[in-house]
Amino acid sequence: MRTVTGPSDHVVVVGAGLAGLACALHLAGSGRRVTVVERESVPGGRAGRLASGGYEFDTGPTVLTMPSLIAEPLAAVGEELDDWLDLTPLDPAYRAYYPDGSTLDVKTDTVRMAAEISRVCGPREADGYLRFVDFARKLWELERSDFIDRNLDTPVDLLNLNLLKLLGMGGFRRLQPKIDQYFKDPRTRRIFAFQAMYAGLAPHDALAIYAVISYLDSVAGVYFPKGGMHAVPRALAGAAEKHGVTFRYDTTVARVETTAGRATAVITADGDRIPADVVVLNPDLPVAWTLLGSDYPRKLSYSPSCVVLHVGSKQGYSKIAHHNIHFGRAWKGTFDEVIKRGEVMSDPSLLVTNPTRSDPSAAPDGRHTYYVLAPVPNLDRAPIDWARSGYADSLLGVLEDRGYVGFRDGIEVLEVITPADWAAQGMAGGTPFAAAHSFTQTGPFRPGNLHPSLENVVFTGSGTQPGVGVPMVLISGKLAAARLPGGAS
Repeated sequence: MRTVTGPSDHVVVVGAGLAGLACALHLAGSGRRVTVVERESVPGGRAGRLASGGYEFDTGPTVLTMPSLIAEPLAAVGEELDDWLDLTPLDPAYRAYYPDGSTLDVKTDTVRMAAEISRVCGPREADGYLRFVDFARKLWELERSDFIDRNLDTPVDLLNLNLLKLLGMGGFRRLQPKIDQYFKDPRTRRIFAFQAMYAGLAPHDALAIYAVISYLDSVAGVYFPKGGMHAVPRALAGAAEKHGVTFRYDTTVARVETTAGRATAVITADGDRIPADVVVLNPDLPVAWTLLGSDYPRKLSYSPSCVVLHVGSKQGYSKIAHHNIHFGRAWKGTFDEVIKRGEVMSDPSLLVTNPTRSDPSAAPDGRHTYYVLAPVPNLDRAPIDWARSGYADSLLGVLEDRGYVGFRDGIEVLEVITPADWAAQGMAGGTPFAAAHSFTQTGPFRPGNLHPSLENVVFTGSGTQPGVGVPMVLISGKLAAARLPGGAS
């Protein structure tokens, strides 16, 4: 594995996102002096927090899986997860709503989930579910050590026995046909395939190896941290500070100073110079390369984006779960609209999260918060004028049609986030989901985390290996630290 060369005693990490924080903890655990420079006043990056009208909203991911991956960077400095986060398993992990009026609760206990599928779809479908769980678990075990939790410099690094096993399992076939081998009911086919959208692809186009997302999402367990998802970066930053990491908040980095093929310092917008032996860049790749004085040398294909409604409401709904997925009637066609044709979904599938169901403190007494996510095209695919689109208002109508009676009238606070807002935050293509996980942007073909010519510049975050999502971003921080000799175990 390639590593940075030269001195590495003082590392400057630009960006206190989850990847940057995980990297800082691993480096602190290895004895490095670490400075984290963050433009916002709090840690978190995309996993931020918004306060408005007495309500508090998580601005980034809302689904937390694999807490063991949060425990890893904490353990690097000798800390225990339970001392920093109070995690509650969600039961159900999701509640799925279908156009025919049926519902399916996704339970992470396989026995109970098999019973639920049998109740809704019949015993044959439950048998298929148990076979799928066995397949997805083996897939995760094969991928984790050799392909996900490992720096890959060239395609040759893929050549091992587990690659042959993945081929034999059908991991490089398409995801939807693979899902269809286990499930016959369109409802179960959807609930175990929709996660491909997290990877930026339609289930019909994604590789079957991405069934691991379904495994993490629907089998391994979904959790909610007390204080919301923003509690995760707060915990990581708190542990890092305790162990000597210096944080400089409200500090924008203007550029990275380079001399003779090495980064030598980080220059802030105020003109401060922070000397560095190694620089780790957590911003989206195009922004990170801009800080180095050049454009990213490769054209990337980006994932779809999303419109998010943060709603503070006096209206509650007793029959919904913490996470709710409302599927539209169409399936393949909706992905084609967003990804191939650059159109908004004509019959959208929506994620509706109700955080105050688990944490009432996020709203005034008797009030509720809702996080509504609708997949939409990114700005590269469709440069829509989101300020004039009226799309948020149409989503409110869809919610009322899907059973949220009186939703519009109950709104006290409404904050709308569109692709234009993601772009203004420095996210390429106007999407928070980074580069899509097509074959040519996966594994060793995904942008690497070591600069090709600056020998002490490392990248971390969703745009690099291994990819998108909270689990992958936390691993990305560890992989970035491992680029320094002894930087991560």
